[in-house]
Parts: sequence; structure tokens; C-alpha cells
Amino acid sequence: MHIERVRDAASDAVADYARLTDVTLRSAHEPANGLYIAESAKVIRRAIGAGHRPRSVLMEEKWLAGLELSLDAFDIPVHLADPEQLEAITGYRVHRGALAAFERPALPDPAALLANTRRVVVLEDIVDHTNVGAIFRSVAALGADAVLVSPRCADPLYRRSVRVSMGTVFQVPWTRLPEWPEAARMLHAHDVSIAALALADGAVSLRDLAADPPERLALVFGAEGDGLSTNAIEAADHVVTIPMAHGVDSLNVAAAAAVVLYALAVDPVPAEPAGAGR
Repeated sequence: MHIERVRDAASDAVADYARLTDVTLRSAHEPANGLYIAESAKVIRRAIGAGHRPRSVLMEEKWLAGLELSLDAFDIPVHLADPEQLEAITGYRVHRGALAAFERPALPDPAALLANTRRVVVLEDIVDHTNVGAIFRSVAALGADAVLVSPRCADPLYRRSVRVSMGTVFQVPWTRLPEWPEAARMLHAHDVSIAALALADGAVSLRDLAADPPERLALVFGAEGDGLSTNAIEAADHVVTIPMAHGVDSLNVAAAAAVVLYALAVDPVPAEPAGAGR
């Protein structure tokens, strides 16, 4: 690595980090330019540990010592900036002090991910990046094997998704599925049953499904507000609801995913987890 101090917040050298608060711009820009942004020293280290290659770093100098060992193997610029410069570049207050632009890895073939999976999470058109990141964290913690996202689902490698996932998005295999019903044909071709989480007539309780679950199961979660599409529900082998009290009919999609993954975990979840959520 080679150290460069930021002299001009408008410099092309830090253009990868400009205007990160503009969701529309970033959603279109990142895939087209083959990059994503990781935020915080911990997340950057996890990305590098997963084999992802950084192309530059932007940080406050105080975070450099904690990242030097991880970055030293790469011939990349490390831009040092003060907090005011970081805010001028990104458009927001960078509380975690370190950002890195990474080259996007190629997405795997869905069939390759399905070959050896028992529990798969499918995200249909979920547009909130925070929910996507939180679901990835639950998938990593509760033992599902992969995440498959619809063509219109929010980008799991968007900066906020990566941050909320605490970098677990790098640990969980994921790729994009085609539209229904082609997605259903692909899942069924690998002997994966489909369980759609939805409020619908004839739905079964999660407790009943958990009592005798299929060996291989895809759990499908839908968009905030509208829920799953008609096509997704029609493609499902099971429509499932979470039993609730006090007239509450649904949970936030990230909370629902955590509940369902815990109930349907293939391997027992440890009774004494290593650490509480942070």
C-alpha cells in the first residue's frame, strides 16, 4: 500500500467514495463499475479475509494501525483524511472512520449454490438495504447455507447492507435468481421445497412446518409492505405464517427471517452464543 493525504475533497482520486448517501446513484453505479464500498475496519478485514480485493481505502489516520497488516499485501492507495474531509467527500458523517472500495467478485451460478444446500433464503424484491443486511446476519448466525435474491432485490453489497450485516455478507454464499416460475423450476430441479412466508388462506403455522420440515427447503421472504407476489405464492409448496398474539399480523421482514431460521435450523443453535448482538 502507499499512503496519500487528501488535499482536495473533489479530487478524482477519491471519486469512488463521492455522494454515498444517494441510494439511486449508488444502486446504479456500483454494479456498472464493478465495485462496492465496505465501511469500518472490522468489515474491511472480513472482506479481505473472504478473498475480496480492495482497490483503494479512505480513512482517518487513527484507523491505519488496525488495518496495516490487512492492507500491506496490496499495491493500492490509502487516502488519509480528517473527519470534515470525509464528510465533504461522502455526504455524511463517517462515524466508523474507514471506507474501502472493493472489486466485486463474479456472482456464482444459482445451480452451483443449490447443489449442496439444505436451507436457502430467497429474498423477493426487498428494497430496504438495512433489512437485506440484517437478514444476511441472521442467515450467517442461524445456519442457512445460501441467499438467493430476485432481480429487483436491493444490492447485498450496497454500503449500508454490508455495514448492517457486520460483514457476514462476505461469509454467506449468494447470487441472483431468475424470475418466477423459472426460479421455482430451478429450486425443484434440485429437490428443494419452497416455503413462502405470507398471510394467505390455507397457510400453515410455522410450528407445524418446523415439526416435520422437508430435508431441503427454500424460505421465501417478500418486500416490505406488499409482501410476496402472487407468482411467488403460487410457486410455493407451502405457504407459512408465524403464530402471533395481541392482534399483530406480521413482523418486520428481517425479524421474521430470524424467527423462521431459528425455528427451522438444521443443526441446533448453540444454547450459549459467543456474544450478544451489537
